[in-house]
Amino acid sequence: WILNYDIMARFRRRTCIILLLFILFICSIMMALKTLRPDRAGFGDPFGLGLLPELQQRTVLLNNKQNSLNRVQGDTVTRVSSLHSIAVNTMKASMSPVDKLEEELSSPNYNFHIFYYSWFGNPQFDGKYIHWNHPLLPHWDPKIANNYPKGRHNPPEDIGANFYPELGSYSSKDPSVIEAHMKQMRSASTGVIALSWYPPGMADENGEPTDDLVPVILDYAQKYNLKVTFHIEPYKDRDDRSMYHNVKYIIDKYGGHSAFYRHKTSTGRFLPMFYIYDSYVTIPEIWANLLTVSGSQTIRNTPYDALFIALLVEERHKHDIHRSGFDGMYTYFATNGFSYGSSHHNWASLKAFCDSNNLMFIPSVGPGYIDTSIRPWNNHNTRNRVNGKYYETAFSAALLVRPEIISITSFNEWHEGTQIEKAVPKRTGQVVYLDYKPHKPNVYLELTQKWSEKYRKEQEQWLM
Repeated sequence: WILNYDIMARFRRRTCIILLLFILFICSIMMALKTLRPDRAGFGDPFGLGLLPELQQRTVLLNNKQNSLNRVQGDTVTRVSSLHSIAVNTMKASMSPVDKLEEELSSPNYNFHIFYYSWFGNPQFDGKYIHWNHPLLPHWDPKIANNYPKGRHNPPEDIGANFYPELGSYSSKDPSVIEAHMKQMRSASTGVIALSWYPPGMADENGEPTDDLVPVILDYAQKYNLKVTFHIEPYKDRDDRSMYHNVKYIIDKYGGHSAFYRHKTSTGRFLPMFYIYDSYVTIPEIWANLLTVSGSQTIRNTPYDALFIALLVEERHKHDIHRSGFDGMYTYFATNGFSYGSSHHNWASLKAFCDSNNLMFIPSVGPGYIDTSIRPWNNHNTRNRVNGKYYETAFSAALLVRPEIISITSFNEWHEGTQIEKAVPKRTGQVVYLDYKPHKPNVYLELTQKWSEKYRKEQEQWLM
C-alpha cells in the first residue's frame, strides 16, 4: 500500500510539472504573437493592407487632425500668414520619424507623376466651403439644360463629387490633411506631385488663390521624399510674357527647395518641368516667342529654362506642339476614347511622333471617370472603374509604348471622379455615393504601387 501511494504521488508531481510546462509554452506563444507586426501585404486578394494597419493609420490621422485643430483654434489672429508655422509644428510633432517612414513606405518612383489639387476648403480652415459646394454646370444647349437640375451642392453631406473622401469635406490648408495626402501618395510609390497652380491672387472661377500653400506642400513633400512640379492652369491673359514672369516667379521663390522637382535630361542637365494645361488655347506663334531660342521672349538658355509639357487633345495638336517649341506632350484625361490623346490605341503613334521629333511623350492613366455630380448631362463620358480593371488596362497600355514618364489623373480631382485618394461608402437622405467596394478605401493606392514596381522592372529591361 505504501509503495502504491509513493507511485501515485510521483505520478501527480509529474503531471503537475507537465501541465505547468504546457501552460508556460502556451503563454510564450501568445506573447510572441502579440508582439508580431504584420508585413505590408503585397497586392492580391483582398487587395492590400490588413485590418490592423488600416485602423492604426486612421487613429494616427485622427490624432494629428485633433492636434492640428487645437492649434488653429488657439490662434484667432492669423489665417494664411500662420499656415506655414502651423504646418512646421505639426511636422515636428509627427508620430513617425522620417527614418521609420522610409522603412514602412514604398520607395518613390520619380517617373510616376500624379496630378494634385489644393483648391478645397471648409468653414473650419477657410471660413466657408470651397469647391465641395461646386455648382451644377448647365449644358450649352438650353433645351438639354432644361432637363437637368440647377443650383449648388450643400456640404458636408452633399458635395460636388460622385465618391466621398475618407477625410470628409476637408480643407487643403489643414496640415493633417496635407500629411495624410503625402503619406498616401508615397504609399502608392509615386514620386512627383504635379501641383495645380495659378499665379498669386488668381484662382479658378469656383476657388480661392492657393499659391500661399505651396511652401507647406513643399515641406511635407520633403518629409516623404516626394518632389513637386507645377501644373500651370489657364489663368486670365496667359501668354508668352505672363508665362515668362510666372516661371521666373516659381523658380526664384521655390526652386531652392529640396522638394522642387528637376528632371535629368538626355544631355545631363537637371531642369524644372512644367505641365501646361489647355496649352492649345494659345496659338503656336505666341508659345514660340517663349519656347524657341530665337523667340522675342525666349526663356531658352537662361536661368529659367525648363521642360515645358503641352496638353495634347486632338491629333493636329502634335504639330502645333512641335512648332511651338514645347519639350513634350501629355494626355491628361482619364477617359479612354474621349479625345484623340486620351485614347489608348493612339499612344503608339504619338510616341513614335515624339521620338522622331525629340519630344517627350507622357501618357496619362486614370482609374475611371464620372463627373455627373457637376455635369449631370455628361453620362456618355463616364468610364466605369470595373473594380480596378479600367486602371490596370490604362497602365498596361502606357507600358506598351515605353514612356520615360507616366502621369496619373489624378490623386484628388473629386469633381471628375478620377481620384485614387481613399474613398468610403456614404449614403445621405437623397444621395448614395459610389465607393471602391468590394475592396478597401486604399485599393487604388495599392494598384498604383503594384504598377510602379512593374514599370520599374520593365524599364530596367528597356535600358539593357
